[in-house]
Amino acid sequence: MRSGNPIISLEDVAMSYKIRNRRLRNERHEKPALRSINLNLWRGETIGIIGRNGAGKSTLLRIIAGIIEPDSGIVTRNHVSIRLLGLNLGFIPSLSGYDNAILGGLILGLRRKEIEAMVPEIAEFAELEQALHNPLRTYSSGMRTRLAFSIAVSVPADVLLLDELMGVGDVAFRKKSGEKLRSMINSDLSCVIVSHSNEIITEMCSRIVWVEHGETIAEGPTEEILERYEAAMLAGPSQPAPVPGR
Repeated sequence: MRSGNPIISLEDVAMSYKIRNRRLRNERHEKPALRSINLNLWRGETIGIIGRNGAGKSTLLRIIAGIIEPDSGIVTRNHVSIRLLGLNLGFIPSLSGYDNAILGGLILGLRRKEIEAMVPEIAEFAELEQALHNPLRTYSSGMRTRLAFSIAVSVPADVLLLDELMGVGDVAFRKKSGEKLRSMINSDLSCVIVSHSNEIITEMCSRIVWVEHGETIAEGPTEEILERYEAAMLAGPSQPAPVPGR
């Protein structure tokens, strides 16, 4: 049962990107990323954002996090700390795993002393103790993934925004990382998950927001919305399931 006000609220949020014409360098046009998005998130709730590639899901997470500002609409964040957790933390290949861990923590808002104290635990979870001081360019893609994930989940927050962060790495690490995220989600945290995995969405989320071409197509219980979404995928790229009342 929801009580009180939502901790995050979006009202009629819209966002466009300016795209430069490759042939005419001085000519630009706007490409809409989001159109009149409305969304509420309550404390302790985990919701999923689904949609095709390019639907606007990642842009939506960045607006919620405050990384970018919308062109129009209202975003209300009621005194909560928000962390957007993704695998691209701005790693620098020439630096060591240790230095990149420090850099990642700073990007996520920690003080240097705070992230330095966390590095041993990060390295242990990522299973990189022996390679921590090697240059990142010597890491395999799996090693980079483990380091990025371990840094991301080390930062405390009231709201977690997960952008395709689940189901990464090899089988053993996917199990380990999944258990870590489940323990975080099952606390008092609120969470917004972007994922193409219906299995993850079904397991983790009680409610889904379906975004297509920057617009909310549907919102509601997980199983109901997923069924409609899957039907739309089978129908073709331009045939979303009909929305009652629209």
